[in-house]
Amino acid sequence: MADPNTKPELFELNNGTMSVLITNLGCTITSLSVPGKDGKLADVVLGFDSLEPYLKGAAPYFGCIVGRVANRIKDGKFTLNGVEFSLPINKPPNSLHGGHKGFDKRVWDLVEHKKGENPSVTFKYHAHDGEEGYPGDVSVTATYKLTSSTTLRLDMEAVPENKPTPISLAQHTYWNLAGHNSGNILDHSIQIWANHITPVDQNTIPTGEIMPVKGTPFDFTYEKRVGESIHEVGIGYDHNYVLDHGEEKSGLKHAAKVKDPSSSRVLNLWSNAPGMQFYTGNYVNGVAGKGGAVYGKHAGLCLETQGFPNAINQSNFPSVVVQPGEKYKHTMLFEFSVE
Repeated sequence: MADPNTKPELFELNNGTMSVLITNLGCTITSLSVPGKDGKLADVVLGFDSLEPYLKGAAPYFGCIVGRVANRIKDGKFTLNGVEFSLPINKPPNSLHGGHKGFDKRVWDLVEHKKGENPSVTFKYHAHDGEEGYPGDVSVTATYKLTSSTTLRLDMEAVPENKPTPISLAQHTYWNLAGHNSGNILDHSIQIWANHITPVDQNTIPTGEIMPVKGTPFDFTYEKRVGESIHEVGIGYDHNYVLDHGEEKSGLKHAAKVKDPSSSRVLNLWSNAPGMQFYTGNYVNGVAGKGGAVYGKHAGLCLETQGFPNAINQSNFPSVVVQPGEKYKHTMLFEFSVE
């Protein structure tokens, strides 16, 4: 359990070039300002001015870390070592992002907050056996660090203490590289280092198939405007991409490159996770955000590196089960630039 005296607070990471505000409520990035062309700063993440709306559940997972298991679990059920577990059906007919009160809605404990040239903040959370229906106690830590003038690194770790359990964490920030209040992201271009997606059924649960993207609206193997084929995929993209051919850098694969033509801002994302949910904010609808901004459909895009959705029930997907004493490790590197 978290320390009962722990309250939600804001912590700043600032290296003189970029600044990030993060709260221990769900390890949530509430603001991230980076330079665009002419060195002009803009806040490129969707969010709120105060912690109140986050506490009230007004955010559709803006900026937070979701868990114990990110994404959807079919019918909120899974079997592990012959025991069936039932989870809250918080997104009928499935369980989503850890249940009613997942890691994103918990107040984490502060471990340390370092200032200086490479500022960082580390949070920890202890999930207990049976929490939101999941088995076993789990110790979780998350560290955000500015590793260069315009790079943010996130290291997530989790250790089951006494029972095997599925673990798959994801960082759910909504990005708009033109500025959080600039409208929609349909003119952003994106490249995703994935030759396949995991197609879904009518309840957005993967069918188990690994489908090549070539010749489909899901093909982002080359830099392409987000809005170019979006009308061909229903209400927008909300699909898991199989990260299978990105070049590697210190153990991380190149997952995606996003570019905003108006500000020339670029975000390159590197990760060691097997999949990435590319989500175009399809369900965002009139959310009153920071500085009087109103966020509508497609106001931001999410690049949620993750284990595959419903992997716990899909034997051909990479396993998300972690054994007691083993360590789950998930690193994301967000590199900003101008080009």
